[in-house]
Amino acid sequence: MIDLYTAATPNGHKISIALEELALPYTVHALTLSALQQKEPWFLAINPNGRIPAIIDRSEDDFAVFESGAILIYLAEKTGRLMPTDMKGRSRVLQWLMFQMGGVGPMMGQANVFFRYFPEKIPPVIDRYQGEVKRLLRVLDGHLKDHEFLAGDYSIADIANWAWVRTHRWSGVPVDDMPNLQRWLDQIAARPAAQRGVLVPPSDVDLTKASGDKADAFVKGARNMVETGGSGKD
Repeated sequence: MIDLYTAATPNGHKISIALEELALPYTVHALTLSALQQKEPWFLAINPNGRIPAIIDRSEDDFAVFESGAILIYLAEKTGRLMPTDMKGRSRVLQWLMFQMGGVGPMMGQANVFFRYFPEKIPPVIDRYQGEVKRLLRVLDGHLKDHEFLAGDYSIADIANWAWVRTHRWSGVPVDDMPNLQRWLDQIAARPAAQRGVLVPPSDVDLTKASGDKADAFVKGARNMVETGGSGKD
């Protein structure tokens, strides 16, 4: 059994999708980021960085893993699925996983902050981050022109990137001119495990949509977190 400490964010959804794909039994512990539960001592004992997601593998002497990319690798290696075992195949998956961890996630996260949450609108900064998000998504689109998935068969690299890219509207970045990316987004969205994973934990806000009353309330809460420096997502 795995204990999953998470919230309804792209980084959190990476892990719930993977757990659903792997059919591993898990218990959800949803943290309220706006209440700074991720900074409480009990959680810092699991993840010293004070961010979600994190897991405890109860079947492995209560082994704790934090950082979403590290968790994905751990789960893939634990089960022997969603990542090849040969050196080159494993490397391809890790390259695209690192592409998300070092590029897509951070840039979309910054675009979200300055486009959605930061109290002052600074157009050059918004343009900078949205432009970099667009560039990264074009890299994915170009690669997917000749590849069904990012690194051979469906893998943790697809899960990690998809969990973020599906929220491109929230970052204010359209992908209408990226047909290969759209095909890949739709293909993964049709997977039952992905459909279940993005509902863990339940949330009133759909980050694939750009507006709405609940979205406005979510933005207000996130803005408070930005102003107090309490971000809780890895």
